Amino acid sequence: MLNKTILDNGIRVISERIPYASSVSIGIWVANGSRHERRESNGVAHFIEHLLFKGTERRTALDIAREIDSVGGVLNAFTSREYVCYYAKVLDKFLPRAVDLLTDIFLHSTFDPDEIEKERRVVLQEISMMEDTPDDLIHDLFHQHFWDGHPLGMSILGDAQSVGGLSRDSIVSYKEEMYRGADIIVSAAGNLSHDELLSLVGPILSGIPGGTGRQETELPEYRRRIEIIERDLEQIHVCLGVKGLPQSHPRRYDAFIMNAILGGSMSSRLFQEVREKSGLAYSVYSYIASHADAGSLVVYAGASPDSGAELIEIMLRELGRFKHEPVPPAQLDGAREQLKGNLLLSLESSDNRMSRLAKNEIYFGQPQPLTEIMGGFDRVTAESLQQLANELLDPATLTLVMMGRVGTPAFRPEDITL
Repeated sequence: MLNKTILDNGIRVISERIPYASSVSIGIWVANGSRHERRESNGVAHFIEHLLFKGTERRTALDIAREIDSVGGVLNAFTSREYVCYYAKVLDKFLPRAVDLLTDIFLHSTFDPDEIEKERRVVLQEISMMEDTPDDLIHDLFHQHFWDGHPLGMSILGDAQSVGGLSRDSIVSYKEEMYRGADIIVSAAGNLSHDELLSLVGPILSGIPGGTGRQETELPEYRRRIEIIERDLEQIHVCLGVKGLPQSHPRRYDAFIMNAILGGSMSSRLFQEVREKSGLAYSVYSYIASHADAGSLVVYAGASPDSGAELIEIMLRELGRFKHEPVPPAQLDGAREQLKGNLLLSLESSDNRMSRLAKNEIYFGQPQPLTEIMGGFDRVTAESLQQLANELLDPATLTLVMMGRVGTPAFRPEDITL
């Protein structure tokens, strides 16, 4: 059973009772991420996510770690371009302790100057680690170029200069400005009652100011870009992408199925053509990055430097097939059932259900019933897929980013087309 209550300050409390579960997952979500930052303070949302675990008025960082470990639970957080989430997963009997711990770090972290400096070094090492991991870095670079000049292109982590320049005052001011009631969602799923959840979180969170600190950003523009980044690497890493759909777009089910067929699994076209038939790459896949008002469909592979032209040719060919060839019925049905099965299996976990509640609230403002989702997949046809492909797979929005010992590419930019 799903329940939703809006507190006087605008905080939304949403829960789903799973009576057969032995766990409860609870998250405090803030619908502000890296796209809502100023360029000079890029990375502040992610930095705050780290700092909230570094001690409160009642607990040291060690106390926080010991307390969640003592009940066999999980306490963690993550930052995206459009939200931050702090969450815990515990046995159902420990829900009051999880709420106390989560709300304590959320409301009463001290931002001790010494801890800020220690954690700044940790975040700078995280940035350095990503820069030393090309198969991670290429995706960050791709989105910087794909969303060039738009806040969606800013790194979630920030960079050494922006993170190095964050003062304690600017960090605290950002949290006070952005952690407002209208942007906060408490979601929980598992063996709990909604009334119990309200009795635990309502009084504690009632003092958070209402309103929103979020400034709406302009819609991004899609333009053609080709970027080659020379680095002394054993492989070249390739990201190729085109315009995608926003999270709540009515055609999103077509996009999900297109991605599944293209590069979403070992039976996908890209995996079979690039790895199984050609042996060009160990890792090859596609994914969708959808946001509130925009999106992208991205293909990635890593290959030897002398295989770049052949790899890109296969990527473009497999993308173009969606425009020029109807998807065979068996392949369409297989992708449809794959996505349905993945969704249903994910719902066996209370933390996945908790996340689903919050994301539906952020992007739709209401739950998305399973029957509606399954119906959305069932309505996808070969004709609707081909129509969407002809709308999205536009050479004018294509972005290609290559990193490694590329040298002089064996293709002309004008040859990169769909």
